[in-house]
Amino acid sequence: MELNASVSAIVTGGASGLGEATVRALVAQGVKVAIFDMNVAKGTALEAELGVTFCEVNVTSEDSVNAGFAKARAANGQERILVNCAGTGNAIKTASRDKTTGEPKHFPLDAFNMIIQINLVGTFRCIAKSAAGMLTLDPLTDGERGVIINTASVAAEDGQIGQAAYSASKGGVVGMTLPIARDLMGDGIRVNTILPGIFNTPLMNAAPPQVKDALAASVPFPKRLGLPEEYAQLAMTMITCGYFNGEDVRLDGAIRMAPR
Repeated sequence: MELNASVSAIVTGGASGLGEATVRALVAQGVKVAIFDMNVAKGTALEAELGVTFCEVNVTSEDSVNAGFAKARAANGQERILVNCAGTGNAIKTASRDKTTGEPKHFPLDAFNMIIQINLVGTFRCIAKSAAGMLTLDPLTDGERGVIINTASVAAEDGQIGQAAYSASKGGVVGMTLPIARDLMGDGIRVNTILPGIFNTPLMNAAPPQVKDALAASVPFPKRLGLPEEYAQLAMTMITCGYFNGEDVRLDGAIRMAPR
């Protein structure tokens, strides 16, 4: 897909981290971008800086997502690009003993479901609604109508202790990539997923320096955290390379996560 001012995009989780880097990369190519995010302060700041359209969206809410698509399309037209970066995680063992009482306890199911709703169902909700909109577009010269990029995690393949919910949600994103690409192949919509490793995002910046240093040292090569711009670089390749379809790609410096 050729990127220019005639193309519009939506980036979920676009107010910070991997999403923000992707927004900046798209804007640099002249693409009209809308951000779906719950962080109003960061979203409106990017709107003022880059001229993007900020939409306060909770991907777990049908009404919120519908309103976001309506606002984005009113401002920029029907999107040809969707990049799903909205997500979160938690760390709770499936079953353990209370440190104070010694009594057995288990992963609260509402906490498990919350991660599934945000990372997996929220991603699919945005995919389905965006793809339905893309069906209304005229195909480009190569028959392409749009492209969708999802964000999973290396935890989809080697999740660590306490990551049952997170790994399940990200594994679901990986598992649905090919079936969705096949669902949409007849209408010229490509679908790919990136599995990031340990990246230098705002969440990671909150960790103590010694923790960040240890994580960086665990990466085979290069021995550092991934840069959000590197995620954006791969996303842009997936968007612009027309033969890139139905793929799940690790972006991790060859790391394979240990149990903890």
